[in-house]
Amino acid sequence: MTALFAQSLVTPSVGLIFWKTVAFLIFLYILYRFGWGPITESLEEREEEIEHSIQRAEEALEEAKAIQAENEEARREAEQKAQQILREARDSAEELREEEKAKTRREIQEMKEQAQAEIEREKQAALQELRDEVADLAIEAAQKIIENDLDADRHRQLVDDALDDFPTN
Repeated sequence: MTALFAQSLVTPSVGLIFWKTVAFLIFLYILYRFGWGPITESLEEREEEIEHSIQRAEEALEEAKAIQAENEEARREAEQKAQQILREARDSAEELREEEKAKTRREIQEMKEQAQAEIEREKQAALQELRDEVADLAIEAAQKIIENDLDADRHRQLVDDALDDFPTN
């Protein structure tokens, strides 16, 4: 019997082929009618999910690129601002140094001018004192000359004595 069954499978009869074909067509009809729709819907839903996932991933990638570009721009701006702050600090330091130099020069010049003015005042005071001394000596010599009607030798002697009385410093 197994041999007969094995034999019938290898060389099937026309009736068996017919009924297998009918069963297969019924199976296809049932599959198409009840299974194909849900399967294709499921595949279409899965395809849409995948497309949406790809679209969201692309949007996320674009957003990440935009954020990266913004971050790069912010970094560049921060770097430029830092460079500007450094430049301004250097310029301010240089300006302050130049102002201090100019102030020191002005103070030195004022001190020189004050010293020169003081020297000039002292010089004028010394000259005035010298003039007063010379005038006093001349008046004194003139009084002595007038008091003593002197000859030329006596006159010379009085002038020499007056000059000897004059302080040397």
